[in-house]
Amino acid sequence: MKKVEKNPNLIIPVSKNNPLKELIVEYVGTKLQPENDEVTVEMVVDVFSTDFPEFLLPVAEENYLRGYTQALDDVETYNTND
Repeated sequence: MKKVEKNPNLIIPVSKNNPLKELIVEYVGTKLQPENDEVTVEMVVDVFSTDFPEFLLPVAEENYLRGYTQALDDVETYNTND
C-alpha cells in the first residue's frame, strides 16, 4: 500500500489577520490549549469537524466531487488523444 504523506499546509500556524480568523483561533486555542499557543490549520479542521460538521462536510463533499469530475475529464481528454 502506498504511503500517503501528510499535507504540509496542515501544520502552518494560523495568523489572526482578520476578525473571523481571530475568533476562530481564539476558540480553537481555548478548546485545545496547545503547548506553544499556536493554532494550526489541522487543529481548526479537527475542531470544525467535531463542533461544526454541518459546515465542514459540504466543503469536503464539494471538494471530492470537483476532484472526481476533474479526474473523469482528464481520463476523457487522455483517451481522445490516443
